[in-house]
Amino acid sequence: MPNLDPRNPTNSPSSESTSDLPATLSQEDYRRLSHVRHQLRRFLRFSEDICHAEGLTSLQYQLLLHVKAMRGKDWASVGELAEKLQAKHHGVVALLDRCEKLGLIQRRINQEDRRQVEIHLLPEGEKVLERLAVLHQPELRMLENSFSLPPENSGT
Repeated sequence: MPNLDPRNPTNSPSSESTSDLPATLSQEDYRRLSHVRHQLRRFLRFSEDICHAEGLTSLQYQLLLHVKAMRGKDWASVGELAEKLQAKHHGVVALLDRCEKLGLIQRRINQEDRRQVEIHLLPEGEKVLERLAVLHQPELRMLENSFSLPPENSGT
């Protein structure tokens, strides 16, 4: 089991050093953390619901999104997708199998390095991704605006 000590910067994406972390948290710190987690969960629930309405899981949508969002190329490797999805290689392979059966993606051998498999979006994957990405935009803007803590009397 990994060491998940929040004061150990090697386990955290944050660049804050351990000396910058408070020894104790205030009620305001807990409120801020609760608020952020609540807003993230609302966004994720919204995303899950619209993905299911399109016949996809949220992980399938995220996979399509990460392939489309790759910088400088129109494909992704299994390793890159595993990192983006924070998943194990074999889990991503199983997810790719399901997306391939749905006609959303295609695996291709990299012409320069035949050991590498490229994951490409197919036209159906592009279409469903576009529909879902458009539907996510208003909720994404709300999420971006919601990370400031609400006033004390709002009850959240």
